This record gives sequence, structure tokens and C-alpha cells, in this order.
Amino acid sequence: MTRGIGPAAGDALGPELFAEADGVRLCYQSVGDPADPTILLIGGVGSSMDWWPADLCAAIAGPHGRHGRRVVRYDHRDTGRSTTCPRGEPDYTGRDVTEDALRVLDAVGARTAHLVGLSAGGAMAQELALEHPDRIASATLISTTRALSAPDDEDLPPSAPELAGLWDGPRPDPEDTAALVEAAVAEDRALTGRGPFDEARTRAMAARAVARSVDPAAGLNHFAAEPGEPFVGTLADVVVPTLVVHGTEDPLFPGHGPALAAAIPGARLLLLDGVGHQVPPPGSWDVLLPELVRHTA
Repeated sequence: MTRGIGPAAGDALGPELFAEADGVRLCYQSVGDPADPTILLIGGVGSSMDWWPADLCAAIAGPHGRHGRRVVRYDHRDTGRSTTCPRGEPDYTGRDVTEDALRVLDAVGARTAHLVGLSAGGAMAQELALEHPDRIASATLISTTRALSAPDDEDLPPSAPELAGLWDGPRPDPEDTAALVEAAVAEDRALTGRGPFDEARTRAMAARAVARSVDPAAGLNHFAAEPGEPFVGTLADVVVPTLVVHGTEDPLFPGHGPALAAAIPGARLLLLDGVGHQVPPPGSWDVLLPELVRHTA
């Protein structure tokens, strides 16, 4: 079931709609012709859809739908305007969060879709590709690492020393919206590392995410949720066409992109020069978009 609440203030993608299934409401937006193939954007842990910039969504769809793609972004539960639990009391598992992607696809009437997952969203895309290959036309895994075991499970490089303690220490007051925005900007700056960092753009996304959220601090529930029933299989069992996109300056998962691509049969690797652990910035779109259009053809 889908219900709309009208256009979101200051947003170019039109009305916010709700997928309602299994007792959960998931807020989403889309751009492009519903008759075109669907690309579903899956955000990182604790992230609302605001961290997929509207101009990137429109660029993937293409000017006037030129690329022939419908692009859908959504709020994970406990983010944005989706179902929100009390802080520290998630009533769901990690598997539930992963499978919410299928609930959104059902709501938009997409039997199959191309998944584009960022960071933890890339891990979710791996899991969905493993268990639901009939629903997944392709997977694009951005700034992520292995969510499933690989036949040759060698150790991967650790995160950069500069990230040590990033998530330690006290959190901002959940009622202090300005502090929440500043914390989000600081985290994004650290994860970008030596990649291009647009503070004004990041601040605008963070401010919108905080303003839209039922509870801006509830995203931390993702870390408190039990994992749920495990996904059974290895990366060698993934059969959907896969594109791995990784920044050469990613400080969280340095060098993990090539290892991930090597573990998935037939996967292609696209390295974004100078990019950190971040949503691909506008300066990389001339490289990213042609590859993404080709991959989702």
C-alpha cells in the first residue's frame, strides 16, 4: 500500500510516499517514468534518504528521463519519516532492515530492480542479491566491503588510523538539532578523508535529514538491533551482474573494493580517483554515470 503526504519542502523529487507492509511504514521518493527500469538507492547505516542528493537522483534518471531509469530513494526504518522506535529499543532485526528494500519495491510496483547500495547499503545489496536473485536485475556496490564470506577470506586492510575513536565518546543531545547537524558534518568530513569535501553541500543534507526525521537520534537503533536470521552463502554464490565502485582514498575500507570485486563472479570494478568513503561527489559523476547507465541497461 502506498500513501502520499505531499511535496517535501525544498526538494526537487516531488511527493513523499509511504510503503506500508508488515506493520512498517517506509517513506520514499522517486524521479523518472514508472514504466522505466527501477534503480533503488539503499543508504548507509542509520541514514535517511536525504544522504542521496536530489541532484544525483535526477542525474541518474537523466535530463528529461534521457537515461530511461526510474530512481527511488527511501528512509530506512528509524530514519527520516519511516517507522521509528524509541531510542535504544529497536523492535526489528538487521535482516528486517535489509528486506525493507523489497517492501519498497513492492510498493512502487517493481518486480525487479537495479540496486545501488552505499556503505552498509552495499552490504544489504549483497545479501539481497544472494537470497533474491529473481528480484535483483543488477547490484552496484559503492564504498563498501564484504558482507558475506568469500572463498578466499584473506584479511582486508584496517581503517585509517585517523578514524580511531570516531564513534567513541558522548553523542550530541538528541534535542539539540544544531549539534546533531554539526556532528553529522564532522563524521562525513572524517569519512571523506582526503577526498573532496563540500562542507556547504554536506551541511545542507545533514540539516534536511535532521529536520525531516521523526527522531533524528533514532538511527542509532540500527547498531542496537539483533542481526536476525543469517544470510546463507558466500560471495561466490552471487549471480546477479555486479559493479563495485570504490574511492581510492576511502579511509574506512581502504582497498576493500578490489577484493570485493574479485570475490564476486564476473563483477566489474570502477575506481573513483581521489574519492573517499562518501556518496560519489559531483566531480566524479562524469565517470560514474556512464558506467552506471551501462551497468543497468
